[in-house]
Amino acid sequence: MLNAKEKQKVIKEFETHDGDTGSPEVQIAVLTKRINELTEHLKIHRKDHASRRGLLKMVGTRSALLKYVNKKDPKRYKSIITRLGLRK
Repeated sequence: MLNAKEKQKVIKEFETHDGDTGSPEVQIAVLTKRINELTEHLKIHRKDHASRRGLLKMVGTRSALLKYVNKKDPKRYKSIITRLGLRK
């Protein structure tokens, strides 16, 4: 689980203005952090299907947010992708 301190650190790193918690960049970054942690959890607990379903929902949400950002501003999309290390 992502604790409050780690979440605030991710938000500070990706915020577009002071106090920003809802911009697509922040949402994508927080989802990516949660996805990475849940992926590690599932490597150990292979039969945890409820968590696997939650992971797939998070991946879908992140994908939708990335599509939205790419449609609105491709430069921001490229920036997010490179900063998070997505899309090899």
